[in-house]
Amino acid sequence: MTILLAPMEGLLDFVLRDILTRVGGIDRCVSEFIRITDQLLPERVFTRIVPELHTGGRTLAGVPVRAQLLGSDAVCLAENAARLAGLGPAGIDLNFGCPAKIVNRHGGGASLLDEPETIAAIVSAVRRAVPAGMPVSAKMRLGYNDDSRAVECALAIAEGGADELVVHARTKAQAYRPPAYWGRIADIRAAVKIPVVANGEIWTLDDARRCREASGCDMLMLGRGVVTDPGLGLAIKASMHGSAKAASAGIAWPELLPLLAEFWRVVCTRLDVRSRAGRLKQWLNFLRRRFPEAETAYQQLRTINDPALIDVWLAGVLQAQFAGENSTNDIEEMAS
Repeated sequence: MTILLAPMEGLLDFVLRDILTRVGGIDRCVSEFIRITDQLLPERVFTRIVPELHTGGRTLAGVPVRAQLLGSDAVCLAENAARLAGLGPAGIDLNFGCPAKIVNRHGGGASLLDEPETIAAIVSAVRRAVPAGMPVSAKMRLGYNDDSRAVECALAIAEGGADELVVHARTKAQAYRPPAYWGRIADIRAAVKIPVVANGEIWTLDDARRCREASGCDMLMLGRGVVTDPGLGLAIKASMHGSAKAASAGIAWPELLPLLAEFWRVVCTRLDVRSRAGRLKQWLNFLRRRFPEAETAYQQLRTINDPALIDVWLAGVLQAQFAGENSTNDIEEMAS
């Protein structure tokens, strides 16, 4: 069982990749997309989005990171892929699944799923441009408006020379609405000769089991599910290895608190001051689906944007946890 961490623009950036890979259960990450239009990007653009390029293409926990490119110009993508390869990522991934309107309007992401010949040209050009030993993978959805060309697009990716394919089991039109159609991934697996990774709507251990059964995949990519439950990868692996304690193999709130504090420290070190409080609340908003304590934290911080007040709140929460208390102080009391 191999677990991949999904690329998610505006959510799963290098900060959250760092923290989630410290938890464990994740074997590989894919970065948010780097948009390629009509120019050769300077190296600083690649390292800004994928700072793991400074650490051997791995997170601080040692988990490899593939850098993802998005665009529609095969020549320009190949040129940028060659420059990116020189910086030492764990591989290069190509985005054929982004559903964002602004991306699709400019001929990128999921819009290319109506053009399998363009997909094949892009994959082939990038494969030729990078060293033979560097993996080239791709991520696709089942289609744009429907899934009638899903297998055709998957074959274009495989025949273009990709080493691996991730399939998000929904079309662009279906966006992120449940369900995910994992059974269609099995159709794709039957058609291509490269490894296929299943992705989409895997929130729980039971979801992972059902996805594996429906898709036939031994490789899963987790996105919002692992942001909500950072121990999900650990639980899935324990389950697949026959552990009777799989459901409790994840991470509990007391174990997560120090990582939340580290997340805040990295956010305050690396991100603009105006973005900091929002990033913490964004993660807490996901975590409260899984942890009642995160709901309490979210409500306490919901209207707080001053990083100094959040520092005070977090110090109080950690102190309370260390002392074995079950509740946290109100942020106004701590601030005073």
